[in-house]
Amino acid sequence: MQKHDRADVGLRISRRQVLQAGLATVAFSGVSKTHVLAQEPARTSGVRVVDVHAHYFPESYLNLVAEEGKRFDASYRMTEKGWFIKTPAASNGPLSPKFIDLKARIADMNEQGVAVQAISLTSPMLYWADEELSGKLARAWNDAAVAAHQAYPARLVCFLTLPMLYPDRAVEELNRASKLPGMRGVYMGTNIASRDLDDPLFEPVLARIEALDLPIFLHPVETVGGERLKPYFLSNLLGNPIDTAIAAAHLIFGGVLDRHPKLQICLPHGGGVLPILIGRIDQGWRTRADLKHLPQAPSAYLQRFTYDTITHSKAVMELVVRQVGAERVMVGSDYCFTMGYSEPVQFLEQIDLSNAQRQLILGGNAARLLKL
Repeated sequence: MQKHDRADVGLRISRRQVLQAGLATVAFSGVSKTHVLAQEPARTSGVRVVDVHAHYFPESYLNLVAEEGKRFDASYRMTEKGWFIKTPAASNGPLSPKFIDLKARIADMNEQGVAVQAISLTSPMLYWADEELSGKLARAWNDAAVAAHQAYPARLVCFLTLPMLYPDRAVEELNRASKLPGMRGVYMGTNIASRDLDDPLFEPVLARIEALDLPIFLHPVETVGGERLKPYFLSNLLGNPIDTAIAAAHLIFGGVLDRHPKLQICLPHGGGVLPILIGRIDQGWRTRADLKHLPQAPSAYLQRFTYDTITHSKAVMELVVRQVGAERVMVGSDYCFTMGYSEPVQFLEQIDLSNAQRQLILGGNAARLLKL
């Protein structure tokens, strides 16, 4: 996930113009266009490739931000350089029209060799609004994601989003959206408006997610670091993987994983810095009295998480596979941010894996977890 400071980009143009420009490279002629775009690419190593980390911004959701987010100083605007979203929590942009346009997405998936994307919202999420608007935003995104799935049922599935700061409303939306076609899991931030995931506020929501047997996929939103990480894009380069590890530590030490033994949680960006620091975390558990409440070593909980492949490092990816097992790793692209992979399948080709391990990571694990 990529963040940018706001910039004055000058001339504004229509949403239609930007989307048309973004689609120029994927135009097809005649009645066969939809059929060609919807076709799955050839299978890789005999398995359908599933991308579990791919972001989608429906225009109906963005319009709601623009229309009803004004009282929170939130906005969405199109420009000749791309589109921008601003909220009290975070801002993002300029972003590609491909985040919005489904035909461009499917064309990219075909180029990548990806058969299925699990689409999700991303920063700035919806934790900045009040209860009423948060509920509306969640419903708008969930309904639009389902419409995307219905447009391409063989290619797109969805992770629903929730107004997590309002547990009753979140559970209500969870019960509704989880029954919709194409919904395969729940997406949430590594923290929720600076509240960590072991906060008692979220307990009823997590319990209901567990009862529904839905996996949770996390993503950094408002990361740690403050002013020190503002220069050099460090809020993303360092903040994202660090915040992922902080979220995992709270889930472990806060007892969430022990209270909810069936809860399945996927950590983005290869688990962030967690796999690299797990030995240090174990040492703290062995030597500090205030950590003795944990019934087993923190490293034992690595098996309670799943992980995507977004590490940008052959050595780190192989470390993650050795630590957690290939059966817990799935392809991710971070579509279509520059900090993701434009060729997620090719990245995996350089990793030292057996054929069986490669098949699991390319699609077998995701197919099982997402019930594809």
